[in-house]
Amino acid sequence: MIKEHRFHELAAHLHGPFGTDTFGRRAEGFARFFGTPKFLIGQTVLVAAWIAVNAVAFSLRWDPYPFILLNLMFSLQAAYAAPLILLAQTRQADRDKAMSDADAAHREALAAAALERQEIAGRDTARLQELLEQNTRLTEQIERLTTEIHGRVVAEKRS
Repeated sequence: MIKEHRFHELAAHLHGPFGTDTFGRRAEGFARFFGTPKFLIGQTVLVAAWIAVNAVAFSLRWDPYPFILLNLMFSLQAAYAAPLILLAQTRQADRDKAMSDADAAHREALAAAALERQEIAGRDTARLQELLEQNTRLTEQIERLTTEIHGRVVAEKRS
């Protein structure tokens, strides 16, 4: 019997993209959030507001043109986002490899099961052929005996 749990058994050690600890769950959450439309729209609105306030409001300027603090914030974001994204890609590659290995093992098990069924079918076919030949011999023997008995019965009636 072929196990259908191939996706769970071989990849069970990979739990989540970053593991099962608190850091892993939070890192995964951040990595997933960075690529969402919600994040991109939110960041665009925040940057537009930052530039608008610092370009127009003279009393609220905390980062005047050329917006060095904003540039520093982008660098800080990139410094944290890049490793998280790379970590996510590495873990995803590990999960993909485990799934690929599980699929390969499953295909091999299917091929072995098919080969076993083919061998059984071959043995069954040979046995059926043997039984058919035996049945044919018995039928021919019954025909000869019936002909012989018929001949004796007819001969007795004539005498």
